[in-house]
Amino acid sequence: MPAIRVTGLQVRHRKTVALDALDLDFGPGVHGLLGPNGAGKTSLIRVLATVADPSGGRVEILGEDTGEHRRRGAVRRRLGYLPQDFGYYPGFTVREFVAYVAWLKEMPPAEAPAAVERAVARVGLADRIDAKVRTLSGGMVRRVGIAQAIVNDPQVLLLDEPTAGLDPEQRVEFRELLRELGASATVIVSTHLVEDVAAACTEVTLVDTGRVAYRGTPESLAALGETAAGGVGDNPIERGYTAALRVHRAHESAAQESAAHAARTLEGTAR
Repeated sequence: MPAIRVTGLQVRHRKTVALDALDLDFGPGVHGLLGPNGAGKTSLIRVLATVADPSGGRVEILGEDTGEHRRRGAVRRRLGYLPQDFGYYPGFTVREFVAYVAWLKEMPPAEAPAAVERAVARVGLADRIDAKVRTLSGGMVRRVGIAQAIVNDPQVLLLDEPTAGLDPEQRVEFRELLRELGASATVIVSTHLVEDVAAACTEVTLVDTGRVAYRGTPESLAALGETAAGGVGDNPIERGYTAALRVHRAHESAAQESAAHAARTLEGTAR
């Protein structure tokens, strides 16, 4: 059974449709979530993290229906989440902040201190564990965000633009951590950096205007970039990304035109 199963998921923001009847499932491994700005990536991550309610459809995480509010606590204890806009308490030390998140996730008090030190070490901040968060650089703060997301060794890990602010060396180290985490957990990484997906992910989901435009492996997306017309980019996976978007948009446009033609024909028949 997949760790995450989404059926007919809809998210609306007033009159805007952010996600339109998505059907998706995710099993163990590292899954890259790609798409242009406004495609619906953050909306999907927020719903999976149980911090936002869908407008329709069903979401099951680790066998729990997250539409049942009383079951969300059980999900959150086994889930890790790094939002795109990461909030923190600047007066806390790194240790104090990650420990606070461990407490929120109801980790056993006897296990939490060692788990905090382990999580901080995994993101390369062991030497700054007792530093105030406000004294850290932007990249370090982002790594604190990753540490709090993994402190409970989550079975599902949701990361929204996790490499924002990381330098190239830190991004390489982070990819290694992703591969390690994906060996035993379901990891979803929302990003606009296709090179991170190519290096660390086992599967790619490309969303555009709230719908799935492409699903496959990084290798198959790169192969598309070598063969499909219309792809642009500096490497095969970037060309595959743009080619997949263009193919999807062409299909969507054709479907809309077909529906409009059918409506016009029906209207003419009715007259």
